[in-house]
Amino acid sequence: MDEHKLLSLFHVAIVSVYFIYIGIYRDTSGKIILKSLFYLGIILFIYHSYKVYLKLINSKQIWVNLIHIFLVVPLLIYIGYYEENTERKYFEILLMLGFSSLGYHIYYLLPDKT
Repeated sequence: MDEHKLLSLFHVAIVSVYFIYIGIYRDTSGKIILKSLFYLGIILFIYHSYKVYLKLINSKQIWVNLIHIFLVVPLLIYIGYYEENTERKYFEILLMLGFSSLGYHIYYLLPDKT
């Protein structure tokens, strides 16, 4: 299995499920789960910033990494910081990201149509 399919499988099995769970249960998800979003956001910021740097050096596309840096990371850090005091709309956005990630990565797990 190639690297992209493994990445898609990881997003389907873990990331999407995690985001959907937190999006549904919101402030009742648990303090540890909500706080983990803060640290996950910091880790993702470092990882995707490094990937942007490497891709710029090698003239590769960086749009996926920029989506993570400017959309996903701030949301995770915000929810992780405010935990149970996070407004509902931010949990709704996380829920939408979970479902969109699920659909996007399932599509890329399907066999090629060529």
